[in-house]
Amino acid sequence: MNQSPGLIGKKIGFTQFFDTKGDVKRATVIDTTGLTVVGKRTQEKDGYVAIIFGIVDAKEKHLARSQKVAFEKAGVKAKRVLREVRCTEEFSGKFEIGAEVKLDQFFEEGQKVDVRGKTRGRGFTGVMRRWNFAGQTQTHGTHEYRRHGGSIGTNMTPGRTLPNLKMPGHYGDETTSIMNLVVVKVDAEKNLLFVDGGVPGSKNQIVLVRNAVKTSVRKSR
Repeated sequence: MNQSPGLIGKKIGFTQFFDTKGDVKRATVIDTTGLTVVGKRTQEKDGYVAIIFGIVDAKEKHLARSQKVAFEKAGVKAKRVLREVRCTEEFSGKFEIGAEVKLDQFFEEGQKVDVRGKTRGRGFTGVMRRWNFAGQTQTHGTHEYRRHGGSIGTNMTPGRTLPNLKMPGHYGDETTSIMNLVVVKVDAEKNLLFVDGGVPGSKNQIVLVRNAVKTSVRKSR
């Protein structure tokens, strides 16, 4: 279980800027404005330790009665998006319920992070787009099979199509993680996090940013 500190934010787009050396840096911008700690999980009560983050203010008419009561008991403003992030007891003790979260409490420039989000949905697609198949030969003798996937069955044994074959179907709209991205800038005043490279999801998509867990450590000679 990944217990590295992390937070959620809203992907607002892609940009570029010049660093102090004059080099152009490409970056995905993640906005954490309004990010608040709305609850906690404890080892004694829940069996594990976690922080519940909330972002994007919710209108009262969009909340169920049980949701209103839960936010009122916690003494926090209602949020539309909630995410639970596992962490250690020591890290959880640094935050109070109802406190707004600042980026410099989590990340610094040059740090490697893992970003998880839901990719854009592309609907029902064929094998050439979904699985990058080459397609059939483009000759005058080829009829109706230019973009087909080829043979998918077997002969007498077992005499059926085996499961998990790459076939046409729903493409995208799935949770994906991009690992070992570098934080190129942290703007704590404007609540903006700049991450080098692409991040899963479309604009205004909620993403989870955590400390990298598969960072390679170079051995000193």
